Amino acid sequence: MRTLVLGGTRFLSKEIARQARDRGHEVVCAARGQAGEPPQGVEFVRVDRAQDGGLSPLEGSFDLVIDVARHPSMVRRAVAELAGRAGHWTMISTCSVYADTHEATQVLHEPLAPGADESAPENYGPAKVACEQIAGDAALLVRAGLIVGPEDGSDRFTYWVDRLARGGPVLAPGSPGDLVQLADVRDVAAWTLDAAEKGLAGPYDVMSSPFTRGELLAGIAEGLSVRPELVWAGQEFLTEHKVAPWAGPRSLPLWLPLPEYAGFMARDVSATLDAGLRIRPIADTARDTLAWLRDSGHQVTKAGLTAEEEAELLRLLT
Repeated sequence: MRTLVLGGTRFLSKEIARQARDRGHEVVCAARGQAGEPPQGVEFVRVDRAQDGGLSPLEGSFDLVIDVARHPSMVRRAVAELAGRAGHWTMISTCSVYADTHEATQVLHEPLAPGADESAPENYGPAKVACEQIAGDAALLVRAGLIVGPEDGSDRFTYWVDRLARGGPVLAPGSPGDLVQLADVRDVAAWTLDAAEKGLAGPYDVMSSPFTRGELLAGIAEGLSVRPELVWAGQEFLTEHKVAPWAGPRSLPLWLPLPEYAGFMARDVSATLDAGLRIRPIADTARDTLAWLRDSGHQVTKAGLTAEEEAELLRLLT
């Protein structure tokens, strides 16, 4: 089976290429090559999808095409330039295509209009809706949630692994009963390839069933063999002291304001589980993430609180 990964040099697309190689696929990764290196043992073709004809260096046909693009213009070019040479198409999408964060509904954003700013963060969801529509009804749409695990440079889950491993009192956001959803990058990649090989089409939410933040932190602690002292800070306290939600500087990752985001990590994934998605224990993901952190020397700087910021907030709570 010949598989084209449009990407293949970073995180999920790289893991998909790695696993496809290990399954015996003939794997071709096509990218600019600026985000990193593809896995060993695959063919790499340097392309520029921002230009018309940018995929012209690709030769032959492909049984599977897996695309991670977020820009509709790039997906539109790929569909046109690979016409007649592409078999089953997979579009890696996102649960951010859903317009309602208060409840876990299926209502989508309006697709991003042609000519709109494809790179603007506020246009991410609408842009992915447009990408899905361009990929077409026969495509598999992988609506991923938060993807975590080794090689995740976003630091959203990685912050908690690093923080619990350092020990001491840990500032935890919101309530232990708040819901979260996520999936290990290796599980997302495995299911994506399984589904593509079977020829599945249409949208699937690809993430764990909802579970609580208390269970998340307990699972991380189990994987790291630590017993953290959790100090819970309510939403009003965090807002008052300008702690940002979700990601970025001075944030507590995976925390989102309620009720505005009550539906964001409460999606029903039974259809995807019925289609074979398997989610490994959080403890395993945490253990492997810590090993990657130590082996790679990655510094957690993109999300979370600094030690000084956390210490000051803990002082205010006690």
